[in-house]
Amino acid sequence: MTEVLTQDRAGLARAGALLRAGALVAFATETVYGLGADATSGRAVASVFAAKGRPHFNPLICHYADADAALAHVQPDARARRLANSFWPGPLTLVLPRSASCPVDLLASAGLATLAVRVPAAEFARALIGTFGRPIAAPSANRSGEVSPTTPAHVLAGLYGRIAAVVDGGPCPVGVESTVLDLTGYAPVLLRPGGVPVEAIEDLLGPLGSGGTPAQASRALRSPGMLASHYAPALPLRLDAQDVAADEALLAFGAPLPGAGAMFNLSASGDLTEAAANLFAGLRALDAEGLRHGLQRIAAMPVPAWGLGQAINDRLQRAAAPRGL
Repeated sequence: MTEVLTQDRAGLARAGALLRAGALVAFATETVYGLGADATSGRAVASVFAAKGRPHFNPLICHYADADAALAHVQPDARARRLANSFWPGPLTLVLPRSASCPVDLLASAGLATLAVRVPAAEFARALIGTFGRPIAAPSANRSGEVSPTTPAHVLAGLYGRIAAVVDGGPCPVGVESTVLDLTGYAPVLLRPGGVPVEAIEDLLGPLGSGGTPAQASRALRSPGMLASHYAPALPLRLDAQDVAADEALLAFGAPLPGAGAMFNLSASGDLTEAAANLFAGLRALDAEGLRHGLQRIAAMPVPAWGLGQAINDRLQRAAAPRGL
């Protein structure tokens, strides 16, 4: 069952309680309906990928109640502050380096050192984030590859029974996704055109760099840093390990192989959602442990290639690819 909640105090309280329990709640923004999850919980974020049927762990946009909260989790420069002052709340997403103290789970940013943040204009959306008290990761509330939803009926058509609730906020007034701007380099780069006109941003910052064609820009948004090295640990990664040596760190799934110099288990019970939630943290932990103890590589046990296993294997294959690809 998927509950249909109303945009009132009762709906706000129920939606907040569901999010605190790790459940998924769709809600209206001014752009499209977002599929909300606790951005600080790897398991909740993994559930987003499972519900949407996303084949990859693509970075998600994190939504905040106000600009101060959003900019506290990244490293803003003067450009970011000017844009925030001009366009937030509103349909603009900024990609910036994560702050050292950022509590957003690495899975929400696909293991990258950047974070996509925005403050929605919809009052109920901001109230929900404020009530929840943490950032909400919220891609569009539809099955992967389908048209973005702008009404509760659209959400239910694709996700009924796969999410806990949808808050009925009526039709979304903007109807297209937010504009996404990458501020991690010297020149600001447009990753995706959207609800804030490019001309308005250029009036503030000057000419923008381009992420390519609209299709390329969309791909850049959904998975910036598709280069394999963005996901690679410092230690070489060996896939589909059937055994493990004493000079290897083991990335286990299910019953671990014996004999490793260090071990991190993605899921002892073989739960793919749990494994997805632990993937990036596990790679980082084994990298640090392996380097500390002089281990030679990380050996990854096989993960089933269905459901979230497809996304896990995609990231592992990228991490194991030769450097420089």
